[in-house]
Amino acid sequence: QEDLEALIAEFQSLDAKKTQVIESSCPPPSPRLNGSFSAHPEKDELILFGGEYFNGQKTYLYNELYVYNIRKNSWSKVEIPNPPPRRCAHQAAVVPTAGGQLWVFGGEFASPNGEQFYHYKDLWVLHLATKTWEQIKASGGPSGRSGHRMVACKRQLIIFGGFHESARDYIYYNDVYAFNLDSFTWSKLAPSGIGPAPRSGCQMATTPEGSIIIYGGYSKQRIKKDVDKGTLHTDMFLLKTEGAGKEEDKWAWSRLNPSGVKPTPRSGFSVAIGPNNRSLLFGGVHDEEEEESIEGDFFNDVYFYDIGKNRWFPGQLKGPKSEKRKRRRGRQAEAESAGNEEMEKQPPQGPVEIVKEVVAEDGTVMTIKQVISGPAEEKERSESEEEEEEDGALGQQVEPCPRSNAMLAVKHGVLYVYGGMFEVGDRQFTLSDLYSIDLHKMEEWKVLVEMDPKAQEWLEESESDEEDDDMEGAEGGEEEEESSEEESEDEGGDEQHPSVQPDEKHADYLSRTEQYWIQLARSNMGPDAKEKKVVKVAHAMAKTFYEGSV
Repeated sequence: QEDLEALIAEFQSLDAKKTQVIESSCPPPSPRLNGSFSAHPEKDELILFGGEYFNGQKTYLYNELYVYNIRKNSWSKVEIPNPPPRRCAHQAAVVPTAGGQLWVFGGEFASPNGEQFYHYKDLWVLHLATKTWEQIKASGGPSGRSGHRMVACKRQLIIFGGFHESARDYIYYNDVYAFNLDSFTWSKLAPSGIGPAPRSGCQMATTPEGSIIIYGGYSKQRIKKDVDKGTLHTDMFLLKTEGAGKEEDKWAWSRLNPSGVKPTPRSGFSVAIGPNNRSLLFGGVHDEEEEESIEGDFFNDVYFYDIGKNRWFPGQLKGPKSEKRKRRRGRQAEAESAGNEEMEKQPPQGPVEIVKEVVAEDGTVMTIKQVISGPAEEKERSESEEEEEEDGALGQQVEPCPRSNAMLAVKHGVLYVYGGMFEVGDRQFTLSDLYSIDLHKMEEWKVLVEMDPKAQEWLEESESDEEDDDMEGAEGGEEEEESSEEESEDEGGDEQHPSVQPDEKHADYLSRTEQYWIQLARSNMGPDAKEKKVVKVAHAMAKTFYEGSV
């Protein structure tokens, strides 16, 4: 703990040398997960702060601030003096006060080897109009934690749950704190009724009336020495206040029993508030914990919770509609649009789930679930090949690959999904792509920033030199240069091993992961690339990765 505190202090002394605000255009941020992604309350901008990246040997933590300009589809990096220390798994909430404020609480810092953790209990505010960070020092707040949830509710920040982990033990929380945005004071709430069990990573949303909704989350408990049991929570609660949001208000927990089609059990899902009084949940992972291995199902589906109706339903893609196809279909397109509510009411006609199993070289089985809208898929297949040429491979629906711990933001009814991770065997893929989807239309995903295969660096543990695990590992922002070394490998995928023919295991691996590699190749080559060329490049990439793993 003392080592980590010294490391954090050293980083802060480096940050303190910055004396002026520097804003510069930049390429998209490097791969990361567990950062915060927030919509600016006044501008068409999204704000990315913090996050983490693991390359197989070292854990990198960030406190960089990036701004995504929605209209220009461009990124800029904003360096502001005295920022919060590097962190991930924190929470951020935006309020419209004084040109916009981004409030940040808690989170964690990890040692470069990822075995030690420091949990923050600090509160910061970024004044968006003046581009200044300010630490708010007020007593009586929550203990240090990460994986908690925080929302702005009336003139308060409400914080729930989370966990704290040390080298010897861990604890999960179910306490509730409120920070008053007028008096700058903390208070611990003592709601009546039976509330949620301790957990982290849940969904937390506010209602128009000022109540709080909690869904799901993850916790674990020690059942005997060195044996932990994880729990995926699927219950739902309402935290209601009797009053106008004052500190002395009485709060009460009650259980919610929503109708509709609930999300399948998962952890690591991402959450946001959508239009029409709906909260939403995206992606996540369901780990089957066996004695010897963990089998992970990763998701890329969207679920909506209608707050007014207390009802869950899966988000279903209607499929892209170009002007030509709209004219060709005529009333059919209108009927499809009008029938969307009916589709929601009929779960059996829901999304088609495609299950792919990947067997890593160590024998670990990883199942990737992709959810594709059933009706849309059938319509795509019924279109003629000519139309496919006109509209650009309509049969291949673009969508984010399954992932957990992505970052979400909603602006003007459009959902933006950035980064996150998924695993194949012991290897972790950390993502840096950016997708969007119009939540009003639910027609199609759009790729705003493509996935960059050259950013996929992975170093095996055996390659590492323990003595190198010093402060640079957790510094952050440096791995972009390292990853460029892989460029020549990827580009030469076809030529590297011309004599190697796919063996049986390679063929099996390719058949199980082909769609992922095709999607990766297509995102890199652009929508105009011919399908045969895309498949060829995809197979070369899969081959390079497979042989590197073996």
